[in-house]
Amino acid sequence: MQIFGLKTCDTCRKARKALPEAEFVDVREVPLPDAVLASALDRFGTDLVNTRSTTWRGMSDEDRAMAPDAQLRAFPALMKRPLIQAGDQMYLGWTKDVQAALVL
Repeated sequence: MQIFGLKTCDTCRKARKALPEAEFVDVREVPLPDAVLASALDRFGTDLVNTRSTTWRGMSDEDRAMAPDAQLRAFPALMKRPLIQAGDQMYLGWTKDVQAALVL
C-alpha cells in the first residue's frame, strides 16, 4: 500500500498514522509515477485536482487552463490528498468511507 501526499498535510498525517504499514511518498519530493497518475485520473477525473487550495487560487488563468495531468506535474501540491493505492484499488481523501475500507 502506498500513500501519495504531502508530509506537511494534516490529512495525510492522519492517514499515515492509521496505516503505519503503508509506504508514504511525498509528491513534492518524488513525482507521481506516470502509471499511478494515469490510473488516478481515469478513476477520479478532475476531482483529483483540488480547486479549493491556495495553490489553485495562486495560479494564472493559463495554468488553470492546462490539462489536469500537466497541472499536477507542474504543481504537485494541487493534488487532492491523500491518494492511496492498495493493490488494484485507489482511494482519494481520508473520508469515513475510505477509512472504513482500509482500516480494520
